[in-house]
Amino acid sequence: MAMGSRRLLAAAACAAAFAHTAAAGGTAAPALEASAWDATGSVWLSSPDAKVFRGKVSGNSNSEPGTDWFIHDAANAKPLKSVRWMTAGLGVYELFVNGKRVGDDFLKPGCTHNAKTKYAFTYDVTDLVDTSVGAKNRFVAEVSAGWWRDKIASPGGRTGFAGSKSAFRGVLEFVYADGTRELSGTSPTTWRAATGGPVVQADIFAGETYDARLAPPGDGELKTPETNREFKGEILPTHGAEIVLRRDLAAVRGPFSLKKGEKLVVDFGQNCAAVPEFRFKAARGTTLDFLPGEMLNDADKGQRGCDGPKGSVYRANLRTPDVGMRVRYTFAGEGEETYIPRFTFFGYRYAEISANGDVEIASVASIPVTSIKKEMERGSVSTGLPETDRLAANVYWGQLSNYLGVPTDCPQRNERLGWAADTQVFCETALYNADVKDFLRKWMRDMRDSQDSRGGFPGVAPDMQYGGSPMRVGWADAGVVVPHTVWRQTGDTTIIDENWNAMERFMARMAETRYRTENLPECGNYQWNDWLSLTRYESAPYKPELSAFEHKNGKRIPKPEALAYWDYLGGCHWVRGSRMMAEMAQASGRADDAAKYAKMEADARKYMAETFFPDGKMPEFLRGMQTPALFALDLGLVSGEGKKATIAGLEKSFADAGGTFHTGFLGTPILLKTLTDNGLGKLAWDLFLNRKFPGWLYSVDQGATTVWERWNSYTKKDGFGPVSMNSFNHYAYGCVMAWVYGRAAGILPGSKGGYAERFTLAPHPDARLKRLEARLKTPGGEIASRWEYSADGRCEWRFTVPRGTVADVDFAGVKREYGPGEWQISAIDGEKGLKAE
Repeated sequence: MAMGSRRLLAAAACAAAFAHTAAAGGTAAPALEASAWDATGSVWLSSPDAKVFRGKVSGNSNSEPGTDWFIHDAANAKPLKSVRWMTAGLGVYELFVNGKRVGDDFLKPGCTHNAKTKYAFTYDVTDLVDTSVGAKNRFVAEVSAGWWRDKIASPGGRTGFAGSKSAFRGVLEFVYADGTRELSGTSPTTWRAATGGPVVQADIFAGETYDARLAPPGDGELKTPETNREFKGEILPTHGAEIVLRRDLAAVRGPFSLKKGEKLVVDFGQNCAAVPEFRFKAARGTTLDFLPGEMLNDADKGQRGCDGPKGSVYRANLRTPDVGMRVRYTFAGEGEETYIPRFTFFGYRYAEISANGDVEIASVASIPVTSIKKEMERGSVSTGLPETDRLAANVYWGQLSNYLGVPTDCPQRNERLGWAADTQVFCETALYNADVKDFLRKWMRDMRDSQDSRGGFPGVAPDMQYGGSPMRVGWADAGVVVPHTVWRQTGDTTIIDENWNAMERFMARMAETRYRTENLPECGNYQWNDWLSLTRYESAPYKPELSAFEHKNGKRIPKPEALAYWDYLGGCHWVRGSRMMAEMAQASGRADDAAKYAKMEADARKYMAETFFPDGKMPEFLRGMQTPALFALDLGLVSGEGKKATIAGLEKSFADAGGTFHTGFLGTPILLKTLTDNGLGKLAWDLFLNRKFPGWLYSVDQGATTVWERWNSYTKKDGFGPVSMNSFNHYAYGCVMAWVYGRAAGILPGSKGGYAERFTLAPHPDARLKRLEARLKTPGGEIASRWEYSADGRCEWRFTVPRGTVADVDFAGVKREYGPGEWQISAIDGEKGLKAE
């Protein structure tokens, strides 16, 4: 690193926490009746002083300065018994009662479709108010631009952000000691507003600029609010995607003395979505900069893809590192100050800290930001190898980082959106790791909000800066796959009922068009295909010669073989989607619909057989490709000699690739499962344990602490990959943990969904891993599956069946039911695999 800089590296993240910047109180409470919004005359309020961005939106567009403040004073006419406050915001907002922060949640209201849905957060704030007669209580909301009038919410090229002004709306419920009840809604006549305060500028991508010398607007600066009529959608009670600070997982560093001109590089030990919290002091007017990043430069700028001196924080992959993803704090100079940004978040492991004066930093904590609360954690895995334990941890941290209001693709760069393919391929793993049923129900509302008029589900939900893109194969299908997976893993059919009509519209469009790209003008003659695969007809290739496109007369058009491949994948998803619909219909009591979708599945299979398998074998132009073969096996599109030939072709393909796979976002999730279910369990283990590129352990060996967007996002040999699309926290390939739980450890839900009554235990051990233990919390208790190989080659399997349940066991030739209790089966390797002793 350059002269005058220091680097502080740490071993592992440690758990610690300390006080909020302001005392907090109030607790989450049930929402008031929906009619209260209109019955009280409550309206959306905006500040008359708020500036409106009127320029063209670009990647460098940041929100207008200041936060908006909304203030209401209420005097008690008689003694109070309790107070509830139902609140909603257009923009990220914080609440205060009598100067004390309300609630423990963060970045509310979260990310939603800005035209259709906003969520209300309701609190019991009785502990924060003075309940005596004549007492005056002050209710304050501070609202920023986030997720409403900033770049993440606004497609590039449009004039102005998606929202013009931030706004606040609320209803107060006062219950008096005599039992009477009074409701009061936000109104320009009873509330006041202003723009300003210490948060000088904040939005999701830009970060936060904070000047501690500035106070919130005083009474003399308050004005009559404007009525904001921008949002005409529904306000619903929040349920399932609330964002919190995981202080139990915080990494704390310090103390340090930072001198003027120095650059301090801090390693928090774990890449994640987080915000820093400082305890520090400096002279009044001193400004400190905090620049987060996921990696360190391992060479000087211009070498190995590095963007700065060796040892400095690498930020080029953030795409807008010069205008975003940063904190700037100006000191008040009044002793030790405490600060945490509350209107943004970052994705990082490292941070570069500098200042224009001397600063004493007592501590700086990196506090994870996520929708996965500690009490939601459900499953755990431990193994006999440190590298596979690291992989399991990487997947877990990727989920923590990207289940943040919506299931995002990445938390660090100027994207952070609800990409549908990432969501559908990972959701099974997600449901093993944590109770995210309600989180995914919320996201399916985003999918319905963004569904197009023909029935196509979008590629990104909710519709934000990257909008539209309906009927993209593998992306749109999330609208069916996610409800099916939630039901399968939990047994709860609520998500089926909530989305049935939307799923039917999608399936009708699929059946009408046979999911053929040429029949789908809404997808723009373009599919994302098996994204980031290493084979032919790729949309975002590792090598140009693999591209799905050719250029003619200055236009990019798909190659004929690429179109045929897209149609093949579309047909496969039609088969799978109709099968899932039939199963969901049966589970939710829709017998007629179950028959309808069983017939649709038969029609789809006939179409695939006639179009792609007239001779019962893989189409000539797809032979040697792994993803099409995997879909054919997984869906049973080949049988007999055709199946044998497909399996032989797959085995040859893996061998020709040096024991590696070439699959992308669509093929990788079914890779190991399909091999295991088709008698190729050893090959599945070979690929899982492979340490060459591409492979799960390859990035672990390159130093990953989360799952990466590309297997080679960084390599010790060559350095950094292309900055245009290179995330070091991208959970999609973490889908492998569903195979670890469901096939390697053998914990699978029952035929009726979930684990409450009956489930399956069918592990597939491999001596190379030495040991595998998986645990899963269920309504009846914890399921455990633990196998371990001894020095003499015996495999000891111990498993736990919770009370009130039955396990269908299939292991080493043993096939029988086991009731509640602790059980053990010993097996030895024979000619045909493991055999119980």
